[in-house]
Amino acid sequence: MVSLVHTVDTGHEDIVHDAEMDFYGLRLATCSSDHSVKIFNVKNGCQVLVADLKGHFGPVWQVAWAHPKFGSILASCSYDRRVIIWKENREWGKLYECNNHDSSVNSISFAPHEYGLILACASSDGAVSIVSLDSESGRWETKKIVNAHTIGCNAVSWWPAPMAAQHRPKRLATGGCDNLVKIWEEDTVASKWILHVQLDAHTDWVRDVAWAPSTGLAQNTIVSCSQDRLVIVWTSDDFTNWTHSVIHCFDDVVWNVSWSFTGNVLAVSGGDNRVSLWKQVPDGKWVCMSDHNKGSGQSSNEQRVL
Repeated sequence: MVSLVHTVDTGHEDIVHDAEMDFYGLRLATCSSDHSVKIFNVKNGCQVLVADLKGHFGPVWQVAWAHPKFGSILASCSYDRRVIIWKENREWGKLYECNNHDSSVNSISFAPHEYGLILACASSDGAVSIVSLDSESGRWETKKIVNAHTIGCNAVSWWPAPMAAQHRPKRLATGGCDNLVKIWEEDTVASKWILHVQLDAHTDWVRDVAWAPSTGLAQNTIVSCSQDRLVIVWTSDDFTNWTHSVIHCFDDVVWNVSWSFTGNVLAVSGGDNRVSLWKQVPDGKWVCMSDHNKGSGQSSNEQRVL
């Protein structure tokens, strides 16, 4: 059973769209339709506001923390078509502002730290941009996957870096309004990103994708969710041949999916205002461990085997 541990009064003046803990679980970043990003120190059930970041001119959809090896760095993306990378130097301020898209930027994701400071951005203009900091020159560089998804791209997630990551190609998973999940691979010789494979099982817009953390096994696992109310888990041993299984058909649109740090528990949230936790049992079936109502703070530990 999973119980509500703590609630945070963010002080946002409109809908809160995202909340992300940092690597150490000591800081919480939130973003809202009030155009702001807030950062809290959280410890022992208490929260202290340490920064109220203003810089966007529209609803802020998502925030993402960089690995602490780069310092205290946070990225945010907004309906205003911009991505802002913030850094703490005594006080929080803008490190870099990306203006690479023609429409809302819906999702952002930092690459595994082994690859350097790299941020992928998914936009409603259909493109995915990959923004990176050149450690030698200190300059920011951008590569773009144009028309990655017809109509728009809603989500992006990195392949977790394996051992000796510098000798392996970078890979991305994206989800879009064409109902597809696509896997991209960087071609370092041609200096561009190429489509490796597309996964077709959803019948409506894909709202989120999440690559499972590396567990040392050869198998790769991606989870996707959609407006078709399905959550689908995709697995492959070679990045080319993928099989899929439907975890569950929910009662409403599914907005977000997220893996635990070890990749053995999956969190799902959707339009029914509930968060459910799922785990795969030895026979391959998925079990609902907990079903939590975000509005009431109530949860159920009833298990459902699917």
